[in-house]
Order: sequence, then C-alpha cells, then structure tokens
Amino acid sequence: MPAPPRTGPARALVTGATAGIGAAFARRLAADGRHLVLVARDGDRLAGLAAELAERHQVRVDILPADLTTDDGCLAVERRLAESAEPIELLVNSAGISLARSFLRSTVEDEARLLRLNVHAVMRLTLAALATMTVRRDGAVINVSSVAGFGAVMPGSTYSASKAWVTNFSESVGQSARRYGVRVMALCPGFTRTEFHQRAGINVSKMPDWLWLSADDVVAEALRDLGKGRLVSVPDWKYKAAVFGLRHAPRGLLRAVGGDTRARVGRDER
Repeated sequence: MPAPPRTGPARALVTGATAGIGAAFARRLAADGRHLVLVARDGDRLAGLAAELAERHQVRVDILPADLTTDDGCLAVERRLAESAEPIELLVNSAGISLARSFLRSTVEDEARLLRLNVHAVMRLTLAALATMTVRRDGAVINVSSVAGFGAVMPGSTYSASKAWVTNFSESVGQSARRYGVRVMALCPGFTRTEFHQRAGINVSKMPDWLWLSADDVVAEALRDLGKGRLVSVPDWKYKAAVFGLRHAPRGLLRAVGGDTRARVGRDER
C-alpha cells in the first residue's frame, strides 16, 4: 500500500539541539523552511531556541525535553518518530558526550552513560525512524560521529570506540536502507568549535587554530553530502586527509601520534 503524500513543509527532529553541531543543524534547517522537533535535556534552553527560530524563520518548532541516557527519554522520542500524522523526514542524532578521564580511572556508571547516549540512543532512534521511513520510502538519518572513530588517537578514551560504532553502524544500515529510498549517513567532523570539549573538561588549549572547523560549515557540508547519497561525510580536506592516514598508516605510528595528542582526556596518565 503506497504511503500518503506529504503535506506542508518537511519536518526534522534534532537531538542535542541546544548546543554545538545540533544547534547548528537546527538553525540551518529552520532557515531552509523545515518544521522542527528539538530534543535535549534542558527544557528552558529548548524553549528559548524554539521561540527564536520560530520567530526568525516562520516555521513551527516543537520541543521535546528528554534525557536520552534513560529508557524513558528514548521512548518519548521513539513515540514522536512513530507518529504518522506529522512524519519526520530527517532525523539528526547529534546528542553525545565524552568523559574527562581515562578508562583506567573511570567508573562503570559513567562508561555506561556514555554508551547509552553515544551508542544505545543512536541505535534506538535510528531504528524507530527507519520503521516509518522505509514504509513511506522517503526520509534520511544523519548520525553525528567523529573523525576520532577512525583510530584510537585519544589515549585512554572510550569516546573513539563509541564513535567507531556509530560510523560502522550508519554505513552498514545505510546500505540496507537505500533500496527503500531512505538515506543513512555518518557525519564525522574533526575538531569543531562548540561547547563539547569545555563541557567534557577536555583541554584543547594547545590545539592550533587551523585545525578547528565551524559548526555551520560542518552542517553545510553534511547536507551537501547527504544530497549526494554518501554514507560517510568527513567535512574539510584536512580531515579527509587525516582519515586516509588513520585508515592506512602503520598502527605503531598512530599510537606514537596519539600518545602526543594535546586533546588529553585526563591527567592521570602523565
């Protein structure tokens, strides 16, 4: 049975929408005329952003406060993705965390929280979105991963491992979804100027300016790559070169480079 035709502007759901790359996606998609559902933990910040975008771009912006490290939070977003009256055409899984400590000094609770947000929530929400998108034979999912997922270049960090899963998962699922007219893409930026590192307590003060990307540029390139049907998007030539090196350089060289990285996750290894 064919899916009913879409009426009105396309709708997008963005997680982690109040900061960083998630907020940049929200701004860009609203400017493009998309109605939005914005998801984050902080309801007050969500409401402020929603009011700003709705007034500036004359689009409808709904908010859905939810903690995606919890089953209840994931379930609330899954229910919204399942709605047929106002279907979501684009899901952006941007919520994610890193930890400001080595695995050797971490706790089960903190590592489980990282996995629940970076991996478990991405899996659940992608599955919920695809359940309706594949029936309609229309839609797209962007899972925000990281260049860090291509190699263990942050000594002691489990963030890279979680993002390796996101990239591999998205690329694999994207191949399956294509036959239904649905696109799934992993977005793998490098260092991007957001609140992410400050919130995680990661010291990046010695990173040179030329390594940094703007969140708006990352989003613009992601949407271009999505339109081209790419399964993996790596914004900016320097990070494309870095990914080539991570994939093909000898592992010993990568460990030497990683051991000297300035983006330390903690002081306990010094």
